[in-house]
Amino acid sequence: MNRMPSFLIEDQLRSGTISVIVGVDEVGYGAIAGPVVAAAVYLPERECDYIKDIKDSKALSSKKREELFCKITAHARYGVGFARVREIEQHNILVASHISMKRALQNLGVKADLVLVDGSRAPAGLPWAVKTIVKGDSISTSIAAASIIAKVTRDRFMRRLHEQYPEYAWNQNCGYGTKAHMQSLKLYGKTAQHRSTFAPVKQLSSECEGAPPEQLELLSSTGIKTPVDGRGDAVATRD
Repeated sequence: MNRMPSFLIEDQLRSGTISVIVGVDEVGYGAIAGPVVAAAVYLPERECDYIKDIKDSKALSSKKREELFCKITAHARYGVGFARVREIEQHNILVASHISMKRALQNLGVKADLVLVDGSRAPAGLPWAVKTIVKGDSISTSIAAASIIAKVTRDRFMRRLHEQYPEYAWNQNCGYGTKAHMQSLKLYGKTAQHRSTFAPVKQLSSECEGAPPEQLELLSSTGIKTPVDGRGDAVATRD
């Protein structure tokens, strides 16, 4: 039975100086293709009916995630951050995931008093108080909400990438290393959207390098208000 998250941890941490508590989570850490995407969510309205349905995105059906995504984005404050494939390759997946988290927080538009981060390690140098929570998406409603926003955003992005690279069925596997995805890699080689530093991709001898799709159009198609630069890459709104 899946554990239902609650606001218990938020209430325990709340104090006279801590009122705005934000949850942060990322999606795409273990994928072999596509970006890593993070979301930051602040839930100011706890009494809305949809709140009781929020839980770890992995425990929800795609249909339910989409439904909750619409409700969360309508009632809550949220920010989304992307770390591109080349950033994952330049640094590593942990650093890239932290980059995406920082961007999500910078795009939130809310001054957080405390940030709850899913996992055991938080991005360094954040100008906010931070608490990490292992399996936080099954404990904190704020983190669970962030997991839903990140998951739906990335899934939508990967479905659009699928239109550019239909051979890899990213509309189904979302860039993860499924058996069918690995077979396609062997048959067609890797693309510019594959993480060349990840072992399953790195081991391939053949390549099928394609020009990266226009990310500006792809990002806008997700329905997420994500600032982008002139190249179409997701960026933070301020330093």
